[in-house]
Amino acid sequence: MTEEKMELEDLGSSLVGSESKKTSVKPPNAFERLVQPCLAELVGTTFFVFIGCVSVIENVETTGRLQPALVHGLAVAVLVACMAEISGSHFNPPFTMAIYLCGGIELYMVVPYLVSQLIGGVLGAAMSKVMTTAEKYAQAQGAAFTILQSGDQLMGAVFGEMAMTCLITMVVLLGAVNAKSRSPMVPFMVGCTVIINILAGGDVSGTCLNPARALGPAILANYWTYHWVYWVGPITGGLVAAALVRLLLGDRKTRIIMK
Repeated sequence: MTEEKMELEDLGSSLVGSESKKTSVKPPNAFERLVQPCLAELVGTTFFVFIGCVSVIENVETTGRLQPALVHGLAVAVLVACMAEISGSHFNPPFTMAIYLCGGIELYMVVPYLVSQLIGGVLGAAMSKVMTTAEKYAQAQGAAFTILQSGDQLMGAVFGEMAMTCLITMVVLLGAVNAKSRSPMVPFMVGCTVIINILAGGDVSGTCLNPARALGPAILANYWTYHWVYWVGPITGGLVAAALVRLLLGDRKTRIIMK
C-alpha cells in the first residue's frame, strides 16, 4: 500500500512538472521587446494612412463625410485588434505621449515609436499616390487637410482638433491603460470614436487628430497651408486627456493625487 502511494505521488508530481513545463512562457527577447513593436507601429500607421488617404481621394461626392469616416474608423479598429499585443497599436504620436505619461510605455520606446509613426505616415501617403490617378490625387491635394482656407476658421479648427483628440485619447487611456476601466472592446470603441469625430467635425477642421496622418500627405502633395493646426491641436488634446486620467479619472495606481 505504501509503495502504491509513493508511485501515485511520483506520478502526480511528474504530471504537474510536465504541465508546468508546457505552460511556461519564455520572456520576450530583444527583437520582440525593441524592434518588433516599432515595426508594428510603422506597418500599422502605414496602412492606416494609406487606406485613409485613398478613402478621401476616391471619395464619392454623394457619400459626403460618411465614406472617409467609416473607412478611417474601421481601418483603425482592425489594425488595433491585430497589433495590440505587439506594440499596443498607438499609430498616433499624441497617443504615445499620453500613454507614456500614464505609465503605459517606457520612456526609451517613446522616440522610436514617434519616428516609426511619422515614417509610416509618409509611406502610407506615398502608397496612396501610387494607387490613385494623378488627376484625382491633384484634386484632393493628396488627401492633405485643405478645408482651412482663412484665418477666420482657425480658432474653431484648433479647438476642434484638440477636443476631439482629447476624446479619443481618453478612450484609449481608459480602455487600454487604466486597470479599473480596461476593456477588450478597445478596438471597437476607438474605431467608433474615430467615426463619430469625423462625422461631427469633418467640415470644421477635416478631423485629422493625428500628426502622422497629416504629415505624409503634406509632404507628398507639398501642401502646408495651416499644417501646424494638425500638430498643435492633436498634441494639446492628447496632453489634456493624459492630465484628466492622471489627476481625476484614473484608478489609484494611475492617479497621482487624491489616492
